Amino acid sequence: MGARVRIPTPLRRFTGGAEEVSADGVTIAAIVENLEQHHPGLKERLCDEAGKIRRFVNIFVNGDDIRFLNNLETTIKDGDEVSIVPAIAGG
Repeated sequence: MGARVRIPTPLRRFTGGAEEVSADGVTIAAIVENLEQHHPGLKERLCDEAGKIRRFVNIFVNGDDIRFLNNLETTIKDGDEVSIVPAIAGG
């Protein structure tokens, strides 16, 4: 299964500057593992030591926040768009 993954500017150094890459997997967890295989260092920026998505990283599937779906177990279908969005801290 293939999804299009939109990469935010701060993480594009891991994707050779690409703003969108494809990744295979049936869940967000599998997509993250696939991204790490093809773009080493990316998973460490997305996940904490326990393997959970970091607090300051938001991931959306077709515009829906995975926190309101099934988090890492959110199902991915062929052609889905996965967006990685770093949280912006304000004050």
